[in-house]
Amino acid sequence: MINHVLQRQICPFSIRDICLGPQCCASVMSRTTPCMFILSIVVPCRFLICLGSTNACEKTSFMFLRQELPVRLSNIMKEINLLPDRLLSTPSVQLVQSWYIQSLLDILEFYTKNADDHTVLSGFTDALITIRNRHNDVVPTMAQGVIEYKESFGEDHMTSQNVQYFLDRFYMSRISIRMLINQHTLIFDGRTNPAHPKHIGGIDPNCKVVDVIRDAYESAKLLCDQYYMDSPALETDEHNAVNGSKQPVYIVYVPSHLYHMLFELFKNAMRATVESHESSPRLPSIKVRVALGGEDVTIKMSDKGGGVPLSKIDRLFSYMYTTAPTPNLGSSGGAPLAGFGYGLPISRLYAKYFQGDLQLYSMEGYGTDAVIYLKALSKDSVERLPVYNKSAWRHYQHIQEADDWCVPSSDPKNMAVDKVQQ
Repeated sequence: MINHVLQRQICPFSIRDICLGPQCCASVMSRTTPCMFILSIVVPCRFLICLGSTNACEKTSFMFLRQELPVRLSNIMKEINLLPDRLLSTPSVQLVQSWYIQSLLDILEFYTKNADDHTVLSGFTDALITIRNRHNDVVPTMAQGVIEYKESFGEDHMTSQNVQYFLDRFYMSRISIRMLINQHTLIFDGRTNPAHPKHIGGIDPNCKVVDVIRDAYESAKLLCDQYYMDSPALETDEHNAVNGSKQPVYIVYVPSHLYHMLFELFKNAMRATVESHESSPRLPSIKVRVALGGEDVTIKMSDKGGGVPLSKIDRLFSYMYTTAPTPNLGSSGGAPLAGFGYGLPISRLYAKYFQGDLQLYSMEGYGTDAVIYLKALSKDSVERLPVYNKSAWRHYQHIQEADDWCVPSSDPKNMAVDKVQQ
């Protein structure tokens, strides 16, 4: 696989032109066909582990990334330009675009450089760290752009659909790019993480699932105690159908990804539990069960926080919907995700990245089960990446027609208004 990747030529006219700078990005997009695309190489988890094995070769990783990263950056940059002009013109979205253009330029500086030069390899690692830091605030900044659009132009169904479709793909692309960058920088920056000496980059080949669960619980508990002066207890249970029911469940995975998902779910479960049992002398526990089967590792978190109506489940995964007050990015440049409503949709993307999923099953008036599905075998943990092709392009051009099912609604959708606004 490595040889196949390194033999690929990926710097055609379209990518070169995109790299000329922000001032010509629009003209480039108009001169290239809307459906021009280059396929990304879908990377298995095992490939990322091989790059960081005891025989790890920095040159091999360098040659792979200097080809693959421009593909992923340029594909998502072309897709950004399919968003509505009024959303593209917001200051926050323009700022995000400028970050991507600069990062693409930074990577292409190394495209023709000598891979046998240790100075080049060191400079490449430094450039990746700079790119990673530059993109730290992409999620809240893009979220701010959506808020700016909504405040200026309101909401319409067509735009909301396109934004949801795009952001799922955009953030998944971001997860994949950061995964590749983190693997290279963590392995080849010359340092070992003393807290996790056996990690291979960001991957733990023996990730003990219940330990990550407890870490995420303790972090969420700290926040809950600070805000509510109380928090529900945790009960865990493991079932190992492969190695014996009493054996702990281990998995080859990225602990930070799993932690992110669990921390978000714990925050939601704790908040719902505390607020729905304000008059109770004792809070019901949050129960987490882990099951290892032949194909899946399943983590189910159950709370008694009152549940959510079925009609609102989809909203919890929408980037255009949040019940929290709009946060202020402030002058510091850093911003928490609280208030943007992005916790659950981003968590679902982390689960899907290596072919898993995250689902919510709620009983209104009682509680909610949140279920994380992960692949039990590393050979099945393969990246899930957006493909920029004709099908994706058509999605943005599609004019939605009236629903062909009778759906009762207190606020029926006026397609004529939607078309005028579009």
